[in-house]
Amino acid sequence: MSARKKKRTGLLALLFVVISLLLVAGSTISLLNWENYLRKGLDLEGGVYVLLEAVDTGDTETDHDAIERAMTIIRQRVDELGVVEPVLQREGDRRIRIELPGIEDPAQAMAIIGRTAQLNFVYIENLPEKMNQEGEFLLSDAELLLTGANLKNAYFTRGQYNEPIVALEFDAEGRELFAQATQAHLGDIIAIFLDDELVSAPTVQNVITDGSAIITGIGSTENAHNIALMLRSGALPVELVELETRSVGPLLGENALRLAFSAGIVGLGIVMLYMMLYYRIAGLISVISLFVYLALVFLVLAAFRATLTLPGLAGLILSIGMAVDANVLIFERIKEELQLGKTSLTAVNTGFERALRAILDANITTVIGALVLFVVASGPVRGFAVVLLIGIVASVFSAIFLTRVLLRLAVRSKLIKKPAYLGYRGVS
Repeated sequence: MSARKKKRTGLLALLFVVISLLLVAGSTISLLNWENYLRKGLDLEGGVYVLLEAVDTGDTETDHDAIERAMTIIRQRVDELGVVEPVLQREGDRRIRIELPGIEDPAQAMAIIGRTAQLNFVYIENLPEKMNQEGEFLLSDAELLLTGANLKNAYFTRGQYNEPIVALEFDAEGRELFAQATQAHLGDIIAIFLDDELVSAPTVQNVITDGSAIITGIGSTENAHNIALMLRSGALPVELVELETRSVGPLLGENALRLAFSAGIVGLGIVMLYMMLYYRIAGLISVISLFVYLALVFLVLAAFRATLTLPGLAGLILSIGMAVDANVLIFERIKEELQLGKTSLTAVNTGFERALRAILDANITTVIGALVLFVVASGPVRGFAVVLLIGIVASVFSAIFLTRVLLRLAVRSKLIKKPAYLGYRGVS
């Protein structure tokens, strides 16, 4: 071999090593910091799971529209709660599934997201006499003066004695209605009801024309904040009943994540060890591609703002198997070409061409199954399908493009000197 050819071979070998190290280092850094850019689902983070169902009104069109509006209002309430990356999805015709990572108290969550929050200002003549034995007011004879439909804003503040109150601001129509109500009932009690529950019963001292009012007698600061939150987001257009509520403790989620990753790392380590022992340098290249593949999956999930759940981890592990399977197909085709007496470089090129169709066939059938799951299923099963789809695309890229480039570079640089380095043992 001439000095020039040796130098070229040495540069190719150095290029192969540098590229491999950069790929492994970048992928490892990305994988170790996945929690910084990828959100965790309820089963990994802990929190509250709620399943709500709308009460049947007998009007299909109204129900459909009401569910959509209810989801918008609930989403506004959840956003104001400060929940990080909540999940809010419709299931079937009248059900809403809500996942709130990081929330520990289901009762507190339900008190806000599931409450109708219908605000009514009413005049009830002889108000104390209209209370029944259960301490509830009979509103059949009440005169409705104003509703929350005319509410422009509601916010928490404090009164002159530092007591928590909720300040209300009405729109133009509400301002006119409230002025008429306070003028007609000057000196009377105007009761303020929230979901048929009396929250305040102030006596009208003067006519209010600026469209503002306050709710007093709330009790706690937290309750005042919650009432203001619900009133700002508006009243739910449909009554929702609670079908299921469960709390997932953060410790349980942490244990699930630790066990899932431990199982994944052990399984991945065994696969990588097998590939390197059986396919030698080709196996090492497949391991590098596998690292890059994993980093690609996590980065794509982060780009789509996906939520990683336990079913999603299952889909990831399954797609790892698909990625390894693609490399095995390629290497076996290369071994068949070597058996025919072809050179290593020719065997690599031909082996990739022959394996391409089998790889595409195997992955397309899996993609079809994953697409069916994504369209038909919902919730965790849909998350499984999403991760599986992303994993399949990433595995095809890493197998067909990255593995091929690295393998050709290794052959040209003479790092693969013998067919045995490609896993073929028919030639010494």
